[in-house]
Parts: sequence; structure tokens; C-alpha cells
Amino acid sequence: MEKEKKIIRKKRGTVVSDKMEKTIVVAVTEYKTHPKYFKKYRSTKKHKVHDEENKFKVGDTVEFVDCKPISKEKRFKTI
Repeated sequence: MEKEKKIIRKKRGTVVSDKMEKTIVVAVTEYKTHPKYFKKYRSTKKHKVHDEENKFKVGDTVEFVDCKPISKEKRFKTI
């Protein structure tokens, strides 16, 4: 049996909130192109990310990866 390689998806964003214990909210901005009109537009998503040591503050740039679900909304952890 061969082991399947786990795909690691890294994302980078800016910390928007650090008020929760061991959790930060990170805004990830992505530029997309409209399929019909080919105009570029900005799309922003917010993710709740697990921060074990509470070391990130508002305004910091953070890299994070997928992980198993930690709570109802947390599916990411910091690197």
C-alpha cells in the first residue's frame, strides 16, 4: 500500500481581530477575474485561525495552513 501525500494549502492574510483566547481572525484578500466581463475585482474572506501562543496582534501578516477541525468554525492553524 502506498501512502497518499497530504496536500498542504498555505494561505497568507492580515490579522483583523485578536480578542478571543487562542484564536485570531485573519482576512485573506484575493484578486479574481469576472468570467464574462474580464474585469478584475477584489474578494476578501475572513478565517478563524488557531494561535496557540497568542503571539499575533492586529495588523500582523500571518501564514496559516489547513488542519483537522478544532471547533465549529476553526479549521486552520498558524505556522
